[in-house]
Amino acid sequence: MYHGPVHKLSSSVVAYIRRHQLVRSGDRVGVAVSGGADSVALLRILLDLAPELGIVLSVIHLNHNLRAAESDADEAFVRELSVTHGLEFQSESADVKSYAATEKLSLEAAARHLRYGFFERLLKQGSLDKVATAHTIDDQAETVLLKLVRGAGTRGLAGIYPQLNLKHPSLEPSPRRGQIVRPLLGVRRVELEAYLRDLPQDWREDSSNRDLRHTRNRIRHEVLPQLERQVNPAVRNAIADFAEIARAEEEFWAGQMATLFPRVWKKNRGAGELNWERLLPMSLALQRRLVRSAGESLGLHLEFRHVEEVLALDGEGARASLPQNWCASWHKGKIRFEPGSPPSPAYAYLLSVPGRVQVLEAGIEIEALMVGARAGGYNPKQLLALSCVERGLTIRSWRAGDRFWPAHTSQPKKIKELLQDRHITGPEKRLWPVVESGDEVVWLRGFGVRRDFETKGPEGILIRDLAEEAENSE
Repeated sequence: MYHGPVHKLSSSVVAYIRRHQLVRSGDRVGVAVSGGADSVALLRILLDLAPELGIVLSVIHLNHNLRAAESDADEAFVRELSVTHGLEFQSESADVKSYAATEKLSLEAAARHLRYGFFERLLKQGSLDKVATAHTIDDQAETVLLKLVRGAGTRGLAGIYPQLNLKHPSLEPSPRRGQIVRPLLGVRRVELEAYLRDLPQDWREDSSNRDLRHTRNRIRHEVLPQLERQVNPAVRNAIADFAEIARAEEEFWAGQMATLFPRVWKKNRGAGELNWERLLPMSLALQRRLVRSAGESLGLHLEFRHVEEVLALDGEGARASLPQNWCASWHKGKIRFEPGSPPSPAYAYLLSVPGRVQVLEAGIEIEALMVGARAGGYNPKQLLALSCVERGLTIRSWRAGDRFWPAHTSQPKKIKELLQDRHITGPEKRLWPVVESGDEVVWLRGFGVRRDFETKGPEGILIRDLAEEAENSE
């Protein structure tokens, strides 16, 4: 194993590790190495620090199989790096695309689920105490900004935590085992690349990280650089500092909730109720957090809008819709949380170009065609960019949290709100179709093509509801 001189960057990392108590002497730490600059730098820094920290290192790698030969070459690179430094190497292979399709997740979400499942299995086996991942200040800034624009509350804006306790019962409540640790959350990506060049140490470039069809990549390569140029050159550090403040706030409130929540909440047979009379004298901040805690105790993630709808209930029988087909209702001075009617089945079908899909669940038929813009008499705003076809098109029922940007509006909006504005309710609302490309909703029935995915060229994809067109022609 390498025991060279400690680099100055390693000195700042060891200070961060000690401040957040990420590892202890004797810990067996699996370093998650993808082959990219961040994870390779993490491995080399921990090799610097292993003697000082008293930790035993190994390398772990999950092959996502998303880039064919590139993915296999990444695995071979990481394996060779492990051999070079005399470290044990453990790897697994995953079919992210199939998992994403089965679970109806984006590729990014599916990859994360499989990756953390891999980490949990290794920790459960007992061969590792901790898994170290290479999240940086840049990752923190991207995550917080992404959550901010999607409407997260302070918990979401706390971003990536220095350590994450896995929830498997065999791994709790030991502070020594079952943790994902992030030693590089105080370091910029450019610092890590400079460090590797100084060594020198090669790394692998993931071509998908430049693909601007993914929202995170647009934030990384377009939004944040623009903010750096136009607003604050240190915007990534500023956002990371904000996340640090939000984490401390969340820790404080967690202690408060442990005392206050039992006073206002009563759980009963899978449902529960809040005592409004006890809630009413409290501050708005407390009310909001207690409503959110009520949802969490039932396994519900309540967004800000849900919390406000619950607090706005104003009399006997008043109801508010919650995620996962739950509802909150006012009854004799209590706010009841209980399951609603059974949800309509979700659906998802591949949509080829050209092609037609009958969606029996919603009683509609959708067609996709490649057409000329002006030459074919179509307004380009009606047509989807051809680049979306490369990522594949899927017609599916909309999901909670989906957002859409209608033409002639200034910003995206939740699909739930768009449908409410048009008084679309009941089973029809639950089964309302969207077309997805990659991890983005690019078409919404009755609204057309998403504004930022309209074609800019002479051709585009026309998506139309044949049943709706037939009705309009009668």
